Amino acid sequence: MNCSPYLRCLLPVLALFALGCGGDSTTYRVKGKVTFKGVPVPAGKIYFMPDSSKGNMGPTGFADIVNGEYDTGAKDSRNPPSGPVIIALEGFDPNSPPDKPKKGEEVSEEAKFKVLFPRYEISAELPKSNSTKDIEVPAEASKGMAPPKPGPGTVIP
Repeated sequence: MNCSPYLRCLLPVLALFALGCGGDSTTYRVKGKVTFKGVPVPAGKIYFMPDSSKGNMGPTGFADIVNGEYDTGAKDSRNPPSGPVIIALEGFDPNSPPDKPKKGEEVSEEAKFKVLFPRYEISAELPKSNSTKDIEVPAEASKGMAPPKPGPGTVIP
């Protein structure tokens, strides 16, 4: 093949780009239901953070919780990798009045909603396939019980 020097240099770079940066960067769709005190969580966020303390790497998956359901394959969401993950959840009720801010406290976007529970985290193992993962957030989560600590190097969005 008679290629220009520019094209000969560009082809290996494109090949490496197509292969990725190494490691298994395969992600899988996860969907399910989130309940709190037996009731669907009206609104919130769910994050699937690879547990680096158990050797898992990859992008953090995330999705919105809407009427008690989430889907990492939905628009503006991201699928997580398989393996050990830390699942972080945040739950809100946009139909209830928000908690009053403390004196001098700045009101964030989230503070405009009633917080059902502060950030709640659990460990889980995701399969190497699309899956369903239903989660019941315990009532104690509303008291701000301390979540398990993520491993070193874990990026929390």
